[in-house]
Amino acid sequence: MRLSYGQAGLSESEVGHDPIELFKKWLGQAVENIMVVEANAMVLSTITSNVPISRSVLLKDVSAEGFTFFTNYLSRKAAAINENSNVSLLFPWYPMERQVIIVGSAEKVSAEESDEYFATRPWGSQIGAIASAQSSELDSRETLEARYAEIAEKYPEGTSVPRPDYWGGYLVRPISIEFWQGRYSRLHDRLQFVRSDSQNMDWRVKRLNP
Repeated sequence: MRLSYGQAGLSESEVGHDPIELFKKWLGQAVENIMVVEANAMVLSTITSNVPISRSVLLKDVSAEGFTFFTNYLSRKAAAINENSNVSLLFPWYPMERQVIIVGSAEKVSAEESDEYFATRPWGSQIGAIASAQSSELDSRETLEARYAEIAEKYPEGTSVPRPDYWGGYLVRPISIEFWQGRYSRLHDRLQFVRSDSQNMDWRVKRLNP
């Protein structure tokens, strides 16, 4: 099960000085690649009680401040972030022989931003966000579907569905962004942008051994 990488290289001269802009470029290329399924899917890793836990979530926005995703604030991931706000994000774009690893701290976005995004979600997703007590134990699938039907009856399709206060977004402010590009003979390119803290906007780039 060995794959010989080498589709493209990654040099310091082509990455520029802003890793956010480079990420946007790579994300755009991943979106255009028909072999990549859900280019904005990322693996979010958290730590709670010294135990690491990972799960897939969807990136919904990227800006100079960082990377935004939305979830249930009563979920297991939210509880972990409340305990330890340090997180890692991984974008595994395997068909492109690329991955991006982001390390930073997560904080809740404003209620206004969560309201704005929630209003853009499909009706079914809005109902599902209310119906599911995410991460809590569920006695049966039937219970979940009954709860969904109850909420759907309360807020019929076409009506305004209010965002529950236990659902919203997180902004991950990065302190490290590593771009990995597969190369021949396992001599992969790894360029890591780092800064002293999440409030310092100045980046420096260094090459890591593969």
